[in-house]
Amino acid sequence: MRERFKNVKKNLLSIMLGASVIITTVSTEVLAASTSDITKPLDNLKTLIISVIGAIGIIILAKNVMEFAQAYQQQDSSSMNSALKGIVAGVMMAGISTVLSFLGF
Repeated sequence: MRERFKNVKKNLLSIMLGASVIITTVSTEVLAASTSDITKPLDNLKTLIISVIGAIGIIILAKNVMEFAQAYQQQDSSSMNSALKGIVAGVMMAGISTVLSFLGF
């Protein structure tokens, strides 16, 4: 019984070794689509999100410019300070597409 098990073990080891050598040495050529076809939906989504952020930035910028004008007219320094922070945030959001295109995104 033990000799039979040794023969099976020896044959199985030879088969596994041969299969692993064949798997590692045989290479197959893979033909894939161009990456632009694969990443096009993600690029479209990225463009949409950046455009939405830019549009919201323009809205925030316009709103805070009006708030700054009202605060300046009323000589309210805390509201002017808050409006200036909003203007800076709006400019940053509106210019995000330019910055990202400059960085290569």
